[in-house]
Amino acid sequence: MRLRRPFALASTLGTVAHHGFETRAGVGLVFEPQLGRRGAIALWGTLFPMMALNAFRGGRTAERLAAVNAGIGVAGVAVHFAAWPRSLHRGIPMLDEAEGLTEEQLPAYNSVLWFWLLGSALSLAREAGPQARRLGFVAGALNFPALLISARHHFRWAREQAELEPERWSPALRQP
Repeated sequence: MRLRRPFALASTLGTVAHHGFETRAGVGLVFEPQLGRRGAIALWGTLFPMMALNAFRGGRTAERLAAVNAGIGVAGVAVHFAAWPRSLHRGIPMLDEAEGLTEEQLPAYNSVLWFWLLGSALSLAREAGPQARRLGFVAGALNFPALLISARHHFRWAREQAELEPERWSPALRQP
């Protein structure tokens, strides 16, 4: 098999890095409030390999799936910049606070977000034809509001969990 869509693979790896970073930082896994930890691990453990494999496939269906993944990736990053305080650093937006992360974790987290965004945006721009690109934009636009609501719910839920089991969660979640 030959890698056909390197930016689609970068988008997938950005998603993996984001989810792994948040989980390791003690703020939970995406969709964990809805599915529980095991359910969220099962979901992402199934989707990540499928998303990565798609970057190696040719054809119209693979192109469309990659575009949808990239569009949702752009929306996922945009959610962070819509939900959290940010400022410009050398002209580049960076989060100043996010999801119960510590100040020390934010530079690396911002790097993960920018890697994810660049992989996703370049996948749409360079690897998707006009129809697939439109599909990706529509997928991102339709998912943005739901992802924003989910992210806000996740953070409230994570704060509650941090109060119940402080040893499992980021100490920043327990700060006002």
